[in-house]
Amino acid sequence: MKIGIVNDSPLAVAALRRAIALDATHEIIWVAGDGEQAIRMAATQTPDLILMDLLMPVMDGVEATRRIMAATPCAIVVVTMDLGRNADQVFAAMGHGAIDAVDTPTLAEPDTQLAAGPLLRKIRNIARLLNGRAIASHSLTAATPAPAAPRLVAIGASAGGPAALATLLGALPADFGAAVVAVQHVDEAFAPGMAEWLNAQCALPVGIARAGERPQTGTVVLAGTNDHLRLVHAARMAYTPEPGDYLYRPSIDVFFESVVEHWRGEAVGVLLTGMGRDGARGLKAMRDRGYLTIAQDQATSAVYGMPKAAAALDAAAEILPLPRIAARLVKACGGGQQNKNKAQDA
Repeated sequence: MKIGIVNDSPLAVAALRRAIALDATHEIIWVAGDGEQAIRMAATQTPDLILMDLLMPVMDGVEATRRIMAATPCAIVVVTMDLGRNADQVFAAMGHGAIDAVDTPTLAEPDTQLAAGPLLRKIRNIARLLNGRAIASHSLTAATPAPAAPRLVAIGASAGGPAALATLLGALPADFGAAVVAVQHVDEAFAPGMAEWLNAQCALPVGIARAGERPQTGTVVLAGTNDHLRLVHAARMAYTPEPGDYLYRPSIDVFFESVVEHWRGEAVGVLLTGMGRDGARGLKAMRDRGYLTIAQDQATSAVYGMPKAAAALDAAAEILPLPRIAARLVKACGGGQQNKNKAQDA
C-alpha cells in the first residue's frame, strides 16, 4: 500500500516510519509538514492511504481532509497525539470522509511491534477494503413481524458518518415514534465521546448500546465496542466477536441481518455515507423481509461507497438526499406532534 504522512512533528514522523517499516507491503511515498502541502502532494501523487495529523501550522488536518476528499479522494486515517482531547476535530475529519482514527505510536515503547499494533491493524483492514476482498455471509432465520410491536430504525454509517448522523438524528423530534440503533464504523475508544457529541445536538437522548437491553422508543443508541452489535433472543442487544473474519467491526451487515432474524415489529433500515460495501447485503435482507429501506444519495454522501453498493443490489426502496431522510422517518414512524401542538398553541 502506498502511504502519505501528514505531520509537522519530526518525532511523530519517525515513529510512523518505524511502525510502517514493520510491514514490507507498505511504502511511504511522501511526507507533508502541513495540510496545505498535503493537498498539493496528494494531487501530484495520490496515495492509497493518508495518515493525517490534526493540529498543524498553515492548515489543520480537518480542512486538509475536506479538501483532499473533494479533489483527490483516497482513504484517510487520523493519526494524532491524545485523540481523546481532540474528539471534536476527529469527528469533524470523519464527517469529511476520514475512515478512522488512532493514536500516534510512540518511540518510547520498548516493544515496537506492540506500539505499532493498533495502527498496523487499521492499515491492514483498509488494504483489505481497498482490495475488495469478499466477506463471507452467514445464514439467516427470518421472523414474522408482529404489527403491535414497537418500531425500530436501524442505521449504518462509515466514512462521513458522524456529520451525517448529526444531521439526521438532529432533525428527529423528541417524540419520535421508534427506537433508533446506529452502527458507525468507529473505534470503541471514540464511541462514548461520539455519543456525547451527538447527544448535545439531538432532541432524542443518545447513548451507548448496552448488552442485555432492548431498544427503547424515543432513544438512540450507538454500537459501543469493536465487537459486532446484534439483536438476539427477545430482541435484546448483545456484542459478539463472531464472525471473526469480518473486515468491518462493528459490522452493519451483522446488525441489519439480526434485525431480520429477531425483531418482531416494524423496522426501517437506513444506510448512510461510507467506503466499501458493509450494510448493503443486510439492507437487502431487510427489504426482502418487507421493511422500508433507505440509502443516502450520491450528491450528499461524503463517500458514495456503501449506499452505492446498496443501490446496485436493489437493497434500497428509496434513495434520498440526507436532509430529507429524517422527515421520511417521521412519516413512517410517527412523531413531531409536540411541535405541531406548539405551533397551534402559538
